[in-house]
Amino acid sequence: MAMDILRSQVSAVPFFDGAATRRRRSATFSFNVRATLPLPRQNAKYYKELEAAVDVVQKACNFTLHVQSSLFSIDGKVIEKNDQTPVTVADFGVQALISLELNKLFPSIPLVAEEDSAFLRSRNLAGTVFDAITATDSSTYKSLTQDDVLEAIDRGSKEAFVFGPKPATYWLLDPIDGTRGFLKAGKAFYVVGLALVVEGEVVIGVMGCPTWKEDLSEKSSAEIDEEWDSLNGSGTVMVAHKGCGTWMKSLNSQLKSPDVWTRCFVDGSDVIHKARFCISDSEKWEALPLSPLFKAANDADKVGSNQIHLLRACCGSLCKYLMVASGRASIFILRAKQKPIIMAWDHAVGIICVQEAGGKVTDWNGSEIDLAADRDGRRVIYPSDGILVTNGHIHDQVLQIIYQTAGV
Repeated sequence: MAMDILRSQVSAVPFFDGAATRRRRSATFSFNVRATLPLPRQNAKYYKELEAAVDVVQKACNFTLHVQSSLFSIDGKVIEKNDQTPVTVADFGVQALISLELNKLFPSIPLVAEEDSAFLRSRNLAGTVFDAITATDSSTYKSLTQDDVLEAIDRGSKEAFVFGPKPATYWLLDPIDGTRGFLKAGKAFYVVGLALVVEGEVVIGVMGCPTWKEDLSEKSSAEIDEEWDSLNGSGTVMVAHKGCGTWMKSLNSQLKSPDVWTRCFVDGSDVIHKARFCISDSEKWEALPLSPLFKAANDADKVGSNQIHLLRACCGSLCKYLMVASGRASIFILRAKQKPIIMAWDHAVGIICVQEAGGKVTDWNGSEIDLAADRDGRRVIYPSDGILVTNGHIHDQVLQIIYQTAGV
């Protein structure tokens, strides 16, 4: 049975050859990064936490690129999760790296994260993740053991901490949102997302997108395929702090020159048919409540008065938040299924980035997203019917249409 799973071609990804990669790639990626922040320390209550979050997300993004280059340059076996969601060494490795770093700096703040070590333990894959981590920076992690890696991953598991009804402070991590994007090796988005939640409110957020390119969302699949080489080495980091705005910079700008941050603002579209839409990767426009009034068009130059421009934005939810917060998209609309299980880490960091850029995030009933609804675990959110992310200018218009067409 175990070998059948390992041989399965669904959601598959090669093993990581740590020794081979150390020989080939040891000088390729740098992890000694320290970002400068664009906001005054005296105005930012959580400056220290944000500074640390930016550093660990940058390290994690570079780690994913390191692992990705190895995964797609060697032959190997394949693995998959029990739920058939594609997962990689990078997914577990990112969670371990970020957990290790945050635990050093903020040992009293619990971590809520997507993964646990059960899969690695059951398949004896701890050594694979361990090799990937130590291959990237052997000097920093020279005393690291496989048990340390497993414990770091499990620090974010649902068994690690029970919150209860009292207000809490905790980190919320999605190690790789859009794992299918990671497997596309630069031809789609994926995001490392980290947020700090204090008493039910997101106060800081950092999103790292190693494959981000400013004009990528406007291109067709064929054009993206043609630009395969140019996508390598691109990327961005987006940060937000409560009351201090949202900012972006190149992922590794500090390696060549001082950080250059750009303030982010949502776009100014105030007419629905002129807005740019993102929807879930698994969703079809025809299943959404706006579809009876507006048809979807993928070509911006051919959008009529009864149409909307539907952007290509794969994969995951956080890249859609990134697009709205940066002004590349106007709306991200997500429909909850009949039995919704919407994870908090897929949305929390995106919420603060959009809000601090001037946008708005609610459920389809117009209520704010309650991150404390899952009292014990802080892992699941329960938005009414779905989540609506907009530039704020057209939020109420969209809610009204949803109400009229879907009976929300």
